[in-house]
Amino acid sequence: MTPVGSPAPPAGPRLAVVDSGIGNLRSAEKALQRVGADARLVDDPSAVAAADGVVLPGVGAFGRCREALAERGLDQAVLDAVARRVPLLGICVGLQLLYEGSEESPGSAGLGVLPGVVRRLPAGVKHPQMQWNRLEVRDPACPLLSGPRLAPPAEAWVYFVHSYAAPVAPETVATCEYGGPVSAVVARDRLWATQFHPEKSGAVGLAVLAAFVAEVGRLSAIGRV
Repeated sequence: MTPVGSPAPPAGPRLAVVDSGIGNLRSAEKALQRVGADARLVDDPSAVAAADGVVLPGVGAFGRCREALAERGLDQAVLDAVARRVPLLGICVGLQLLYEGSEESPGSAGLGVLPGVVRRLPAGVKHPQMQWNRLEVRDPACPLLSGPRLAPPAEAWVYFVHSYAAPVAPETVATCEYGGPVSAVVARDRLWATQFHPEKSGAVGLAVLAAFVAEVGRLSAIGRV
């Protein structure tokens, strides 16, 4: 029961925002709450298992983030969620962790959900890419990119902070131009991930998060069939 005078809890789907203990992830939690999700930072695998959807943010070095997930048993919780086809959104290093590994941390294996290795941005551009950049949408049918703020011919600008990027591959549904095409959004089945920070990308970023929340709600309503 909600105490008198307390704000009502969000009515949206329950989202577990995976807290590895590295970096400030509160902004992602708050942005998801703003678009209607019952989003909570969690560091307990059981809380990930109980959620309608999972958000895997990441800040810092690939290897340290991977170690931190393992220390809390959150790596297996994420893998179990993917296996159960729970909707999942990776953000920044959270996207990179879904791959097999990264040049940033050669001795650290990724989660291996997606094939390939994350590689350093090309020579000849500033490292890191720390700027607003325009999305080039490759698949406007992707649920996260089908809204009026993102689908072509919209000019969708979002905020990046990274020195490494996933390969441009069949699961890449949007890129940006930074010394060549850079994978900016990937999607496969009920998994989506953004290299940019939607929680720092203004109205466009909130539209991406709102689309994910809506998709989680839709999938929760029809069941995981």
